[in-house]
Amino acid sequence: MHGETRLPQNGKEFALFLAIISILSVNIIAPLIMGFEFGFSKKVYFDTLQVIPFIWICVILLVTLVANPIVNKLVQKFIEPNDGFNARILFTILFSVTILSILLTVIGSWIGMREISLESIQTFFYNWPRNFFIAFWVEVLIAQPIARFIMKKIHASQARKSERLSA
Repeated sequence: MHGETRLPQNGKEFALFLAIISILSVNIIAPLIMGFEFGFSKKVYFDTLQVIPFIWICVILLVTLVANPIVNKLVQKFIEPNDGFNARILFTILFSVTILSILLTVIGSWIGMREISLESIQTFFYNWPRNFFIAFWVEVLIAQPIARFIMKKIHASQARKSERLSA
């Protein structure tokens, strides 16, 4: 999808794209999951805000070191050369959210509880479907569209600058 204006074209843009998606996702998904787990209250929300920076770092590491390499291989197995942008993006989101929600259902719980315990593994099959559902829809409807919109605006601005310089 090289040349697609809705996606990052270089490392700097990828870092911005990842920052936008991860910051939006963590700040929406974590409070929702914690609210469903412990009830929607100010205390639960403020407790969640205290661990969000640690979860965000974990998300960045998991995306770059674990999820992206696996997702890139999986997407290639499920798409055809004539598949459109939306099909490619949907598969990418589906695989990314699946991998990250599996890992973060356990690791995120450890970060939130500030201890490594078997509880998050014992309750995995109860918690994971809910976490996946929340994360998938936040990615599809909020985080990814906003990040792609920003990329499109950046590329349009770059194109205008390039046209002015060549004119």
